[in-house]
Amino acid sequence: MKKAIWIGWCWLCGVVWGVQAMNTDGREVVNLNREWTYQRGDHPGAERTDYDDSAWEHIGLPHSFSIPYFLWKDFYTGYGWYRRTVVLDKEDLEREIFLEFDGVFQVAEVYMNGHLAGTHEGGYTGFNVRLTPYVKEGENNIAVRVNNLWRGDVAPRGGEHVFSGGIYRNVRLVKKPSVHMDWYGTFVTTPTLAAHKGRSSSVRVQTDVRNMADEGGAYELRVQVLDENRRIVTEHKAVRRVEAQSSVQFDLVTDEIEGVALWHPSHPHLYSVVCSLYKGRKLVDSEEVAFGFRWFEWTADKGFFLNGKHFFFRGANVHQDHAGWGDAVTEEAMRRDVRMMKEVGFDMIRGSHYPHAPAFSDACDREGMLFWSEVSFWGTAGPKVDGGWTASAYPVKEQDIEGFERNVLRQLEEMIRIHRNHPSVFVWSMCNEPFFTDGKTIPGVKSLLKKMVDTAHRLDPTRKAAVGGAQRPLGKDRIDGIGDVAGYNGDGANIADFQQPGIPSVVTEYGSTTAGRPGKYMAGWGDLGRDEGWKGREWRSGQAIWCGFDHGSLFGENMARMGIVDYFRLPKRAWYWYRNEYGHEVPPAWPQEGVPARLRLEASKTTDILADGTDDVQLVVTVLDRDGRELSNSPDVTLSVLSGPGEFPTGRSITFSADSDIRIADGKAAMALRAYYAGHTVVEASSSGLESGRVQLEFTGAPEYEEGKSVQVLSRPYVRFATHRVKPELQTYGPNSPTFASTSAEGYSPGRATDGNNSTYWKPKESDAAPYLTLDVERTLDLYGVSVLFAEHYVGTFKVELSADQVNWEIMPSVGEWEDAWWKSAWKRPVKARFIRFSFPDGPQRKCPALAEVEVQGILPTF
Repeated sequence: MKKAIWIGWCWLCGVVWGVQAMNTDGREVVNLNREWTYQRGDHPGAERTDYDDSAWEHIGLPHSFSIPYFLWKDFYTGYGWYRRTVVLDKEDLEREIFLEFDGVFQVAEVYMNGHLAGTHEGGYTGFNVRLTPYVKEGENNIAVRVNNLWRGDVAPRGGEHVFSGGIYRNVRLVKKPSVHMDWYGTFVTTPTLAAHKGRSSSVRVQTDVRNMADEGGAYELRVQVLDENRRIVTEHKAVRRVEAQSSVQFDLVTDEIEGVALWHPSHPHLYSVVCSLYKGRKLVDSEEVAFGFRWFEWTADKGFFLNGKHFFFRGANVHQDHAGWGDAVTEEAMRRDVRMMKEVGFDMIRGSHYPHAPAFSDACDREGMLFWSEVSFWGTAGPKVDGGWTASAYPVKEQDIEGFERNVLRQLEEMIRIHRNHPSVFVWSMCNEPFFTDGKTIPGVKSLLKKMVDTAHRLDPTRKAAVGGAQRPLGKDRIDGIGDVAGYNGDGANIADFQQPGIPSVVTEYGSTTAGRPGKYMAGWGDLGRDEGWKGREWRSGQAIWCGFDHGSLFGENMARMGIVDYFRLPKRAWYWYRNEYGHEVPPAWPQEGVPARLRLEASKTTDILADGTDDVQLVVTVLDRDGRELSNSPDVTLSVLSGPGEFPTGRSITFSADSDIRIADGKAAMALRAYYAGHTVVEASSSGLESGRVQLEFTGAPEYEEGKSVQVLSRPYVRFATHRVKPELQTYGPNSPTFASTSAEGYSPGRATDGNNSTYWKPKESDAAPYLTLDVERTLDLYGVSVLFAEHYVGTFKVELSADQVNWEIMPSVGEWEDAWWKSAWKRPVKARFIRFSFPDGPQRKCPALAEVEVQGILPTF
C-alpha cells in the first residue's frame, strides 16, 4: 500500500498529485438556483432574448408549478416557462459550457440565446445540455419551457402520486475545458473486496474522457484514493490518446489497500477518488467522487448479507414531496428526511417510485441508510384510459410502445449513471406494480422488464436488478422471477406462491395505516402481523413500511396520510412506536388540553444557512401553557418574516389552522423557510391572545439582502387547484388489489379472486369453520355495490361487510341478484369504505365457497 499522505489543506489550493499543486484551466461549477423569472402557461416567443418578462414572477429554484401545495389531489397540468441571464467573459468562451439539471418534470426544452440547445423527456433523472455553440461574451439568456402533460410514450404512465411540473431540483452552470471528464463519467468499484472478505481491496476507476477540440493528443489520468481524513491511501495513473471529437474510457485498477474501513449502516465510512486529467504537466480537468467499501450478497434461502454478515433490513418507502413546497425541496430537507428515518431505527429506504435526487443518495451514504433506487415504470389502480395518471402501465396503443420502451430504458441508464457510486445504493429496482396495466399488455410488460434487467446488468455488474411490486400477476404470467430480487407489496408478503419463492425476496411495502397527526401509538403491520411475520423470515431479506411520510396523492386524503410522519415533517405517534421498538427510546408524554399562554418557535438550525436553494431551515411552533407544558390545543398560528431575507411557500407569512389544509394539530405546526439573499432574519410565531415566539436566523452565501432594494417575494395565497371535470362515473375496483383470507387451500390463494382470470379462484381449507375473504381497494371510495363470481355453485349464506379502518364494520344488506354465476348487489346509498369482507358463517356443514372474481363499484371522493 502507498504511504498515506495528508492533503486536506492542499486540496483547498487545487487538485494535487502527491502534495504538489498544479496550474489548471479546469472546470468551474456555478449554482444557478437564484434569480429566475417564471410564468405559468405557454408563452410563444418566450425563448427570444428580447422577450419582455418584466411582469413575470421572480422565483428561486427548486420550484414547482404547484407551489404552494398542501396534499390536494388535483394539480395544474400544462406549461410553465423559466428565464434568467448569465454573464460570460472571453475566458469562458474558450471552454465548453453546460447546463446541468438534477430534475425537471417532465419534458424540458432548453434554449440559449433563442436557440434550442437540448430537450429531455422524463421527470426524475438529471440531464446535461451543451450550450457552447450558442453562447457569447457578456449577457446570455437562458429560457426553459417545461410541461407536465401526460404522455403515452413517457414513464410513468400511471402512479399513485401527484405529478406537478417544474424545475424542481438544482440547476448548475458548468464550465469545462475542451478535453474533460464526462457528465457523471466516473465509475468506482472495489473488485477484490469480497474475495478478501473485507480485509483489503483494490479500487477500479473507469472514467470517460471527452475531447471536443479539433485536435487529439495524449492525456494522463491520475487517480488518488483518499480516506475520511483526506489522506492518500493509494494512487495510480495511465496515459491514453484522445482523438479530436471523440471520447475514450480510462480503466485503472489500483494496488490493494489494506485495512479498509467498511461502509455499514452503523458506521458509514466514506472514501473518495480524486481524478486529475493532465496534458503534459498542465492540469486540464479534475473531479472528486465519493464511494465506500462494502459488498452485498442476496440469497434465496438465507436472506441478505452485508459485508459477509447476515443483515435483515427494516425500512420505509419515501416520496420526495413536502408540505407547501411540493416536490421542490432543498438538499437540506432531503437530509432531514433521511435523518428522521434513521432516528426511528430504520436502516433502509425505498425510493418510491422513481429515481430521487443525487443529494438524497448522498444523505443515505452519510447517514448509513441502504437505498433501494427505483425506475418510474409504475402502475396504479383506476380506469385504464389513456390521458390520465391511472392509465395502463404499459402502452395499449401500438404507436406508443417503441417510444415508451426507449424512454424507460433511457431513464434506467440515467439513474444508474447518476447514482452508481453511492455505497448506500444496494439494488436497482426496475418498477413498481406494473401489473396495473391493460391485460393485453402483460406480455409487453414482461418483455420490457427482461430488457431492463439485462440493461442494468450490463451497466452495473456489481448490483442486482429487482422487480418491485411483483405480487401480481399470479400463475403463468408471474413477473417476480424476471429479476434477481423480488419485491412484494401488501398481501404479497403472505401469498402462498411467494413464500420461499426460490429467489431473494423483500417485503417492499407493508402496513398502510391512514391517520392524521397525532394518530395511534401502533405499528400498523397490516398482513405482516399474521404469524408474527413482522419479525421476518429466515429466507426473507428485509421489509419496508408503507410509508415514511405523508405525500401528495391523486386519490386524495386517505391515500395521502399513510405516513408515520405527517406532510409537515412532524412525527405521528406511530413514528414514536418504531423509535421505541428499534431504538429503545421511550416516547414523550402526549400533550393534553389546557389553557394556552404562549408559543415556542424553534429552528432546525440558526446559522450558516445557505441562501442558494440547496439549504433551508425547518421551523416548528408549539403551543404551551404558562408553565411551559406542551398542549394539544390548536389555535390559528401565523409565522411571519419580520425582517431580513426569507420566504415560505405562501410568501413572507403563513397561517396554520386546525380545519384547513395548512394544518396545526395536537398543538404543533411546522414549515420550511428558505432564502435567496444573505442576511439576518427574524421570524415570529403569533396567535391571538398568546405570547409570541421568535427566532433569529443567519443566511449566507449570496448577495446581502437590502430592505426596499432586494427583490421581495410576492404573496402566494394557497387555493386548492380546481380541475375542470365531468361528473364522476362509477368505476370498477378490485382487479389486482390486495386480498386476505382466513385460510387458503393449496393452490387457491386469495389473490386468485382478483387476478382478472375467471378460471382461477380462492378457496378456503375444508377445516375452516368460518371462512372469509377481505378485499383492500387501497383507497377510501364511495361504494355503491359489489359483484362476486362464484367458481362453483354455492347454496349457503354469506355476509358482506364494509370498513374504512378494519376496526369498525358495517353489515350490508345481503339482497342481491344472480346473473349466471355472478352475484351482484347494489345499495341505495353509497358507503365510504376501503375494505370489503365476505364471510361465510354456515359452519363446517356447508360447502366451501369458491370465489373466482370479486369486484366493487365505486367513486373516488373529492377528498
